[in-house]
Parts: sequence; C-alpha cells; structure tokens
Amino acid sequence: MKKGFHPKYYKCNVVCNCGENKGVLFTTRSTVPEIKVEICSQCHPFFTGTQKIVDTAGRVEKFNKRYGDKMKKTETAS
Repeated sequence: MKKGFHPKYYKCNVVCNCGENKGVLFTTRSTVPEIKVEICSQCHPFFTGTQKIVDTAGRVEKFNKRYGDKMKKTETAS
C-alpha cells in the first residue's frame, strides 16, 4: 500500500453556535479538528417548545373559495 495516500483522522469535536454544553455536542473522528453546526437539539425550536404552529385551515378554505364551484361543475359534467 502507498503511504500518505489516505487522509489523517483526528479526534474531532462537533460544536454548536448556541454555546450550550460548553459548545461541544459530541466527539467523533474526522479529517478536521472541529466541526461547527448551526443548530442542535438544545436550541432547535422543535425541542425547546418555541415552535410556531401553522394553521392550514385558512388555506383549504381559500382553495375551496377559488376552485370549489369549478370542481363541482366538472364532477357533474362527467
């Protein structure tokens, strides 16, 4: 086997920008000494409970208002 062909692996810390857990989420092995992620389970809105709930009922009503009559006409014609 050729020497120096494969990249060298280091112990790598995965760090989140939010700063929780003193920055280090977990440790793995990689070709770079540190991997920075934008979001983790400590700062993601789904896990923290600050998630916004989108009401889709208004969208359905808006669709029915626009196309409801047209859909009924095509169903009766066929």
